[in-house]
Amino acid sequence: MRAGLALFLHSARRVRTLVLVLAALLAGDQILLAFAARSLQEMDTFGQLAALVPEFLRQVLGPSLLTLLSFRGIACLGYFHVAVLAVLMGLAISVSTEPAGEAESRFVDLILAHPLARHWVISRSVVLLVACIAFLLSAMALGTRLGLYWLVPAELARATFQVIPELCLNLAALLLCWGAIALVMASVARRRSIASACTALLAMVCYMTEVISQVWQPLKAVARYSPFHYYKSLNLITGSAGAGSDILILACAASMGFVLAFLLFRRRDL
Repeated sequence: MRAGLALFLHSARRVRTLVLVLAALLAGDQILLAFAARSLQEMDTFGQLAALVPEFLRQVLGPSLLTLLSFRGIACLGYFHVAVLAVLMGLAISVSTEPAGEAESRFVDLILAHPLARHWVISRSVVLLVACIAFLLSAMALGTRLGLYWLVPAELARATFQVIPELCLNLAALLLCWGAIALVMASVARRRSIASACTALLAMVCYMTEVISQVWQPLKAVARYSPFHYYKSLNLITGSAGAGSDILILACAASMGFVLAFLLFRRRDL
């Protein structure tokens, strides 16, 4: 147990600076979004913004467009913006593919030369992934809360913030799912770059499939296999649907991925 903790702390020291910087940037971004939402509301420009949206985006977003171009939609934009999702997923993939990097550099030989069970190499990555995701999303939620309660009336702040916990849980489940996929890749890949690239390419394909399926019916059936299909952020913001079943599906998929990674790495020839 002590050797496993030492391995975890070693990995945590590698990513601590990156995680702390990202947490500060994400929290600051949420404060800025709360300020932007307040400014747009004071100027009453949400209707003008809706008129500037291209037609194809109107088809993709549908009724959700009104939700997006509202105070709550702008204040919560950071939880579903493509850039933020890409950054968070990039970190999840980076953390989860560490076993492949250790195998490539032969550092894993040094690890297993100590009285340490092989499963700790994967267990360390799982625990670190959960810790990083929890820390970053907590920082985002804190930034949203500070921005709302600092810049807008308390009643509006409470009404907007009440959706944040469910958004965070759903987003955490999505990131864990992709982290598990990356960990499966890392448990069999010989190079970290290959594991990362394969996971990133698969994520891009799944995301595009989910987006295109909104306007092209034949892809609807395929999109159900995309993890992004189970992160309906705009529905959560409107309150038209809960995230309980989506979180459960993503959590089950992540658990299966972690178990598969354990089994594959256990049988791997190092």
